[in-house]
Amino acid sequence: MLASATLAIAPGPDIIYVLIQSIVNGKKYGLATVTGLVSGCLVHTTLLAFGVSAIIKESEQIFFAIKLLGALYLFYLAFKVFKSDSQLQLSKAEVPKKKLSGLFKQGFIMNVLNPKVTIFFLAFFPGFLFSDTLDYVIQFYVLGLLFMLVAMIIFSMIALLSGSIAVYIQGHSQLGFVLKWLQIVVFIGIGLFILFSNN
Repeated sequence: MLASATLAIAPGPDIIYVLIQSIVNGKKYGLATVTGLVSGCLVHTTLLAFGVSAIIKESEQIFFAIKLLGALYLFYLAFKVFKSDSQLQLSKAEVPKKKLSGLFKQGFIMNVLNPKVTIFFLAFFPGFLFSDTLDYVIQFYVLGLLFMLVAMIIFSMIALLSGSIAVYIQGHSQLGFVLKWLQIVVFIGIGLFILFSNN
């Protein structure tokens, strides 16, 4: 849950979109977007639970290869963050006001159609399997639901506190630099954990 919270706090396109929707159109519109985004994670969790569980039962070597690729992917994300600009941009231009149901649907589709989420789950979850006796499908669903719960809480707080957060970001230009290096440390740390875990 700590790893999930750290990842959820890290600024990305989804969290910036939620923040801007909340600022421009109102908090409930931000919350509708959050609900859609988080709900989409259930689709990725299901694909992961049944797909990777079958692989684990079939071959430990293939599972290790997945872990290795997952760790390398997290290192790649750390490198991309390192090369990126540390400035946080909150562009409010051209933010249409949609119905709450429309924002939920958009958030859901944004998440489900994003292959990076599936790749990220594939990289992230296997290192956190927690039982030698419980079925892998159940374990992946537990991890997925915990991730969704943590993301829902943090994204909702961002939507509800959007005004204060925007003011703080605008008044503290160094915040982007701090968050940038936080992401780098987290991605590398979790990558190493996955690579050297016993699962």
